[in-house]
Amino acid sequence: MNRLSLDSPLGPLTLLEKDGAVAQLDWGVSADDVPVPQALTRARDQLREYFDGQREAFDLPLAPRGNDFQRRFYAALIAIPFGRTRTYGELATDLGVSPQAIGQACGANPIPILIPCHRVLAADGLGGFSGKGGVETKVWLLKHEGAASLLI
Repeated sequence: MNRLSLDSPLGPLTLLEKDGAVAQLDWGVSADDVPVPQALTRARDQLREYFDGQREAFDLPLAPRGNDFQRRFYAALIAIPFGRTRTYGELATDLGVSPQAIGQACGANPIPILIPCHRVLAADGLGGFSGKGGVETKVWLLKHEGAASLLI
């Protein structure tokens, strides 16, 4: 897979591309492949715009790995608007699975931020976050999106 790293307010991030689509976002730096595919430069540019407060939605080809449930789950996450949240229970009801299945799917999300699992909360609080920094990173992302009032 081709890769491209970028700096972010959350530390370095690395995007991975497969077959012309973003397939993964990892926390940390990786050696960039040369030449860098257009899908990765577009993703880098859109993430920079997001972190600069100039973008609320991503318009990128995404190719997360996963089965039918996971693909439906990713679509449900992408449908959560910027600055809004849903609960594990609400998504579970929508997708006909348990809240635990939603939590596990959030933890397995290969493209966090672009597929916004940080917008999913527990009924009684934040819930977890599998990205580097854990819940603190989730709180940062929610505050960045103006959803901080939902945390109080």
